[in-house]
Amino acid sequence: MPQKKLKASIFITCLVDQFFPQVGEAMVQVLRRAGVELDFPQAQTCCGQPAFNAGFRRQARDLARRFISIFDGDSYIVAPSGSCVAMVKVYYPELFEDEPDILERARHLSSRVHEFSEFLVRVVGVDDVGASFPGPVTYHPSCHLLRELGVKSEPKALMSKVRGIEVRELKDETQCCGFGGSFSIKYPDISGAILQSKIDNIRNSGASVVVSSDSGCLMHIAGGLSRHKVPVRAMHLAELLASQE
Repeated sequence: MPQKKLKASIFITCLVDQFFPQVGEAMVQVLRRAGVELDFPQAQTCCGQPAFNAGFRRQARDLARRFISIFDGDSYIVAPSGSCVAMVKVYYPELFEDEPDILERARHLSSRVHEFSEFLVRVVGVDDVGASFPGPVTYHPSCHLLRELGVKSEPKALMSKVRGIEVRELKDETQCCGFGGSFSIKYPDISGAILQSKIDNIRNSGASVVVSSDSGCLMHIAGGLSRHKVPVRAMHLAELLASQE
């Protein structure tokens, strides 16, 4: 009997929707190549993370309730962002700890939402998606993906199977890039100093591309690379895995 096809809903996230649509398209391409049946809930908006991080709990709860109602069901939910997935998996239950009915729904939702690389490796069970990309590449693990979700080996496992790739070690790779959402706006000097260290390590890796799984980190790093005229491209993992050069 043929194996039942996995079904998943795409949670595209604000940054991807507004600034990096190519990341969403690449993720869809890779997931379809891996045999996943996808749908896209058109009513989706923000998960509420910016409001939550800024201390606006009531507004964050309003957005979280809407998110839960839109993605309510039993199918998997996949997003190209460890940051947004961490909001849903880790902080939705915290937001609704005093509301038992919605808390139960939040917990059910948190068990079904996955970051892109985690979903491919842990749920779909694949690490080779038929990608090819020539040249030296290094990897920056985003903070939420690494520390909130515990996703460490999955992106590297996927990268290791890309044909033609040369994965370069990044010194102090687990060090933050300095973005932190509104942190980079509130504390630009601290953020810039942290970023400088990351840029120096990327330059010294000898890679032509730096890969990460969060568009916020990539936007921040790409800006630093451009300002310092470092000829390294910032690329989302989904774009790398969609590549067949």
